[in-house]
Amino acid sequence: MMDPTRAILGTYGQVFIDGVWQTNINKLEASVEVEKRELKLAGQEWTVHKLGTKKGTGTMSGYKLTSDMISRGFVKFNIINKLSDPESYGFERIELINCVPDKIQLANWTAGEEVTEETAFTFEGYRLLDPIVAN
Repeated sequence: MMDPTRAILGTYGQVFIDGVWQTNINKLEASVEVEKRELKLAGQEWTVHKLGTKKGTGTMSGYKLTSDMISRGFVKFNIINKLSDPESYGFERIELINCVPDKIQLANWTAGEEVTEETAFTFEGYRLLDPIVAN
């Protein structure tokens, strides 16, 4: 049976870009999609699949504090995602390799509201640095 106290809340998530903690980021999403090729083989009633290339995409968003993303331009960077919770079985760190923004947000503000910044990006690999393992 699942112990509900072990469920991880995103409250304690952290984003590091090239080793620097981005205290303003409050949301990160990243995933990998694999291209599959269908193969139909004689004598087989099931279609089989050959794995092809992978594509990594993601989005990070948070409050605008500096012009860092504008200054960075379209230069590649690495992201380390750290997901932890004091009641969890541990923490998870995943490094996203060779991230490049899809576009750079130059302006997006409304009088009287906090300015937020969202950056969609692609990446070219990942490493699971620290897995969460149940005791």
